[in-house]
Formats: sequence, structure tokens, C-alpha cells
Amino acid sequence: MSMDVTFLGTGAAYPSPTRGASALVLRCEGECWLFDCGEGTQTQLMKSQLKAELVFPYVVHELVPTADQCPTEELKEFAHMNKVDSPPKEGQGRTILLDSEENSYLLVDDEQFVVKAFRLFHRIPSFGFSVVEKKRPGKLNAQKLKDLGVPPGPAYGKLKNGISVVLENGVIISPQDVLKKPIVGRKICILGDCSGVVDDGGVKLCFEADLLIHEATLDDTQMDKAKEHGHSTPQMAATFAKLCQAKRLVLTHFSQRYKPVALAREGETDGIVELKKQAESVLDLQEVTLAEDFMVISIPIKK
Repeated sequence: MSMDVTFLGTGAAYPSPTRGASALVLRCEGECWLFDCGEGTQTQLMKSQLKAELVFPYVVHELVPTADQCPTEELKEFAHMNKVDSPPKEGQGRTILLDSEENSYLLVDDEQFVVKAFRLFHRIPSFGFSVVEKKRPGKLNAQKLKDLGVPPGPAYGKLKNGISVVLENGVIISPQDVLKKPIVGRKICILGDCSGVVDDGGVKLCFEADLLIHEATLDDTQMDKAKEHGHSTPQMAATFAKLCQAKRLVLTHFSQRYKPVALAREGETDGIVELKKQAESVLDLQEVTLAEDFMVISIPIKK
């Protein structure tokens, strides 16, 4: 099953001539999920290769934040959301409370994926997201099927789908008899506006992520300013990635002062490439990707 991420915008705060406001799409077999949709996302969608997939149903859910997700002086009144009420007037949407044991919010749990949100610290409550593909049955072992006398045909499909079959001689063949090890699913984690995670929920959910997307609004020399405004720097993003043992880190949500690589002036020491170097220095020179508008990153199936 194909899976990729398209960055519709990679800039902080607002759209500019060189970067759209932060927004990205996770696409799985044509199904698209939008995350962190900044101003002008619809326009960016129309410019992207996803434009044919603009029409889709949607449901609005409400995540109830906690008081430790933003400065006390910025905390809004959330008392009216302290319990799950009857379904909201808009229909299908849910009010979702924090699971205090897991330190996360369960958003989706279906046959293919588990999607959870976790708390981030920002000027106003913010959330990160973990999308985990569930394990899939391993491949059929052709030699074992032959040795056990399983005839090609419908029986193969049943075994692949976890259903036992009975041969003409009465022998029962179970899926575990002929299936190789399950294929481990992929994990994508997305952290929007934040200067860090709240508690350990985010670290646990992002552990060994195949792709970790993290904001890096300002460079490391402006770390105090970044934190003051609830944002991160490359060092902060890379430190979190290292803690989670993420396999790949992608930085996004850059201040509009940082132009894309193609537009950077030769010899710049405070440009976008410097952010890449700062992050890689924390990760022992493991390559870090700088997101750009309309960049597409594929997440291959694990073997």
C-alpha cells in the first residue's frame, strides 16, 4: 500500500511569495488526511498534484486541552468542555477527552490505522499526531503450501485473510502454518506549533517513528525568542527526534525570513541550510530533510 506526505505549505504564521502557510497531506492509497491547515491551504491544494482529490467528506471533532499546554495568562476557559456531552449539533463530531493513562487522545482505530493526538506546549493549546499503520499478514510460504498439499485457488486467499481451510483429506490448515512473519506497519508523527511536548505521551507515541515531522520556526541562535513565542529551533526538534529514535526527521514551519534552498543567496550563514546543519549536528550527522512547498516524501513498506 502506497503512503506519502505532501507539504502544501512550509512557512510559519502566514503565506508569503516563497512559502505557503504550514499544511501537509498524508495520503494512503488515494485517501488524504490534512494536518495543520494554515491560511491558503485550499489554494495550495489546487496547485498540487492532489487537486483532483479536493472533494471529500469531513467531520469536526474537538480535543479538550489541559491547563499545562500553554502559559497561564493565555489559558482560555475550557470549563464548558470538562465532560463528554450529547453529540454536538453539527452531527457526527465528538468531544474527545485526554486518556490520562495513555497521555493521548484516541482519534481513529480501524482495520488499517490507529491515529492518536498528544499534547504540545504553545502560546495556545496545540496538538501533535501519531499515525500508526497496523501490522499486516505476512506473505504466504509457497513451499509450505506445496508440502502440505494446499491446492492453489480460493484456499490461498482464505489463509492470507486469517481463515483456516480444510483439505479434501480432512486435514485442517491454519494461517499460522503457512504465513511468514507479519509485516510491521509504518509510523508517521507530526508536530505543529510547539516549544515541546507535555508529559511523556508524545515521546512514547513517536518512538521509532519512520517519519517525524517537526516545526523549526527559528534557528538555534534565537532559541530564547522561539521558546518565548511557543516555537522550536532545529536543535530542539532534533533532540526530540533523537529521544524518540526516529528514523527520519523533516523540519518545517519555518519563519518566512528563511527562503527555500533554491532562492538562498550563496555564502549565507543565517539561511535555511544553516537550520539543516544545526539539526544534523545533534543527530550525529544523520541526514535531516528541509521541507519545501509541494515536496512529496514516500514512506516505503517495511520488509
